[in-house]
Amino acid sequence: MKKALSGAVLVLVLLAAQAWPALAKAITITILHTNDMHAHVEEFTQRGHEMGGYARQATLIERFRASDPNPILLSAGDTFQGTLYFNVYHGLADLAFMNYAGYQAMAVGNHEFDRGSAVLARFASLARFPLLAANLDVSGDKDLAALIKPYTVLEVGGERVGIVGAITPELLRISVPGPEVKLKDLLTSVQGAVDKLTRAGVDKIILLSHIGYDADKALAPQLRGVDVIVGGHSHTLLGTVPGLPQPAGPYPTVLKDLDGNTVLVVQAWDWGRVLGRIEVSFDDAGHVASWADALPVPVVPSVPEDPTVKSMVAAFSLPLAAARDQIVGHTLTGVARTRVTPRHADNPMADVITDAMLAATEKAGSVAAFVNSGGVRAGLEPGPITYGEAVTVQPFNNTLVQLDLTGAELKAMLEETLGGLPENGSGLLFPSRGTSYVIDIGKPAGERVEDLEVGGQPVKAGATYRITVPSFIAGGGDGHSLAKNARGYRYDTGILDIDAFVDFLKAHDPINGQLEGRVSIVGAPARTRRER
Repeated sequence: MKKALSGAVLVLVLLAAQAWPALAKAITITILHTNDMHAHVEEFTQRGHEMGGYARQATLIERFRASDPNPILLSAGDTFQGTLYFNVYHGLADLAFMNYAGYQAMAVGNHEFDRGSAVLARFASLARFPLLAANLDVSGDKDLAALIKPYTVLEVGGERVGIVGAITPELLRISVPGPEVKLKDLLTSVQGAVDKLTRAGVDKIILLSHIGYDADKALAPQLRGVDVIVGGHSHTLLGTVPGLPQPAGPYPTVLKDLDGNTVLVVQAWDWGRVLGRIEVSFDDAGHVASWADALPVPVVPSVPEDPTVKSMVAAFSLPLAAARDQIVGHTLTGVARTRVTPRHADNPMADVITDAMLAATEKAGSVAAFVNSGGVRAGLEPGPITYGEAVTVQPFNNTLVQLDLTGAELKAMLEETLGGLPENGSGLLFPSRGTSYVIDIGKPAGERVEDLEVGGQPVKAGATYRITVPSFIAGGGDGHSLAKNARGYRYDTGILDIDAFVDFLKAHDPINGQLEGRVSIVGAPARTRRER
């Protein structure tokens, strides 16, 4: 009887051991991460600085895999859209590198839907890592239903690490996912996924987020059980790194969750300019105990190129030459790039560019778009327009940024750089169709903008207007500090100026430049003290 009883007890003990997960142990994990790559397969030069490129990124990844404890490699989304590589390969050139580099999970970004569900499904079906979004319901989409998951679990150093995905709640407004793709409430869906993981004994959880830095900071204190948020969507540089611009915050940004436990928020700028890297030590309860080596690593020419990836890029680049010669539109009369004169501020090329910018962001709420005169680099001759010629007009690889400004702020932004007129009009902002204003150069600088209209209606000082500007202006370029420091809604769409321009040329073929009088100059220049 005793032997039978002891045998039964042993069976119960064994069953209990199988039913309950092993006790967690303290562990240090290195998180390597990227976000908002936007098809930047090759290195690129922007305003004199060469950065990025998958070949250099691969070198850094392998370097840290060899030196760092328990490394994992994650992407916070928006791999799609931004260069000719996407136009030609629809994300598959990027995927070849991601598979080679050994990415282990990717959050779904809004731009992953820019070519519809079928293109994303092809990418996801070939990926050797899961695509994640807990607040996305794709059960009704035949292409995506089995391909996007709310979370995954990685085995790291003998421990299980949960990775939960999240996509921006603005998805349906800023991309084209199709009617079968639904969004769920962000907080409840993310917390629900975390709770499933914790019930399964997973006590180290990373939220792989494509909702933006500010949204990450707002979400973290509302959650339980999330230890690290690896973010994207807002193209945010965190951490002070010599030679890089002023960051938007510390890397990591340290917050507390609902239970008072530490949550670390990180993000890695965009386009592969940096590789995010942070070592996180967890205690035996699965909470963040400490962190080290926390700083984005610049991907610059001093980093040698991985020879295998370099050869992959060389092969993928061959068909792009044909794409550059592709005809994207026509113009019967040509489109002039007109200089500002004492009585003339028409710029037909700027009109086309701003109309293209507005067309690309109108669905997302923009009511006007503006470009600086220095952002219009060439005109177009009569005849067919190749992609290469379009690039000469928009060569900077600026992204389109949406800003919410009051009418008073908008007027002040336009005023800010008009002090040099009429001799110098470099800071003048040209508007999109339906928006116009008058510059009275006989008045003192700061008081020159009159009769400002947006959408054909006079601007009200207290009303709010969502506008689109190039990232150069949004970052304070050409002296536009008011745009840089605006406190309202700000969203870098990730859409390149050249992509918006080419899409517009295709949709409005043939395009012709006309003098429309969107900006008028009146009055006589005020006399200087010496002239008086």
